[in-house]
Amino acid sequence: MLSTDEQLHIIQSGDAHIVPLAALRQKLDRGAPLRVKLGVDPTAPDLHLGHAVPLRKLRQLQDLGHQVVLIIGNGTALVGDPSGRNSTRPPLTPEQIAVNAQTYVDQAFRILDEERTELAWNGDWLTPLTLEGLLGLAAQFTVARILERDDFANRYKAQQPISLHEFLYPVMQAYDSVMVRADIELGGTDQLFNLLAGRELMEKRGMEPQVCLTLPLLEGIDGVQKMSKSYGNYVGITDAPAEMFGKLMSVPDALMVRYFRLASTLTVKEVDEIERGLAEGALHPNELKRRLAADIVAAYHGGPAAAEAEAAFDRVFKEHGMPEEIDEVTLALPVGADGLVYVPGVLVALGFATSNGEARRLIDGGGVRLAGEALAKGEYGAAPERLAAVVLQVGRRKYARIKGSR
Repeated sequence: MLSTDEQLHIIQSGDAHIVPLAALRQKLDRGAPLRVKLGVDPTAPDLHLGHAVPLRKLRQLQDLGHQVVLIIGNGTALVGDPSGRNSTRPPLTPEQIAVNAQTYVDQAFRILDEERTELAWNGDWLTPLTLEGLLGLAAQFTVARILERDDFANRYKAQQPISLHEFLYPVMQAYDSVMVRADIELGGTDQLFNLLAGRELMEKRGMEPQVCLTLPLLEGIDGVQKMSKSYGNYVGITDAPAEMFGKLMSVPDALMVRYFRLASTLTVKEVDEIERGLAEGALHPNELKRRLAADIVAAYHGGPAAAEAEAAFDRVFKEHGMPEEIDEVTLALPVGADGLVYVPGVLVALGFATSNGEARRLIDGGGVRLAGEALAKGEYGAAPERLAAVVLQVGRRKYARIKGSR
């Protein structure tokens, strides 16, 4: 096992907070494997690279020799995490949770070593809790303490409804830490309150409290908003290899190091060297972007698929004469009642056509391409995520990469 300082350098790579850092150092100094917890609620079936950030950090800790404990929140999902919410989350049915959970587990094991992962379901200990047990847990926290959460405090001040069961969520998550005897718990920056609640409950139970390790939210490929399907700026880990490669090639240069640290399989030492090389001007951003895209595609689809995705990307650009440097344009993408963006309106807004009629004629003549594929005759609508961050081409000389804003 590496020394404490060497481990800390890896653990702190790309992190947001470690609370308290001194306690983590003390735990590492003992030289014994630590129990590292990540709890996830299966509220959606598909993951994107933003969801995978804590899983990547878990894998680093796993490779350092620590015991990873992945908790599937089939119990907490019945409440729904209120973090960052300005309204009560609609509850999921047990059936929805079960379907989402299995998909989540399958995708998580594309990153984690399944044989070295302890998988737990918090419904196993939350569902059997008696009224006495639940009241005993709730008694460990005051209303004033729970209202310290920014989202609860903001909703309370704004006189927005807060359902009583939402107060139980951080209590339930804290109980997970007690049940698995966590040494470290991972979460996003929006999870810090919940992680600290686990630390507090462990102390009150006479246990050594866990260390809280938070990770930043990953920006999407537009470079502005956090990665989210609702913004159309995401890279799904089940995206087809060519689609994934093309999306990653549109990541802004300023975010490349961040993507290498939070989303790639490269070691911390390799990312440090890339960061130095970029700062010194010794490395070319475009070549690095190719390396980033190839690494991430290979991580989820294998090396041969990554090589073919890169070749397909080159065919699109070289066969159609696309320049490698294409202007990015921030453009409103209004969605119609059918859920689609009217493409002729986009062409007019870009100055690629003088009227909607001309734009429709260009489309009907096969002169408009999205990511290298020509729109069919009469194909005037496109899903917003299909337009965002891909190259739109009109004829042989007009290109734009749209950064959508709705």
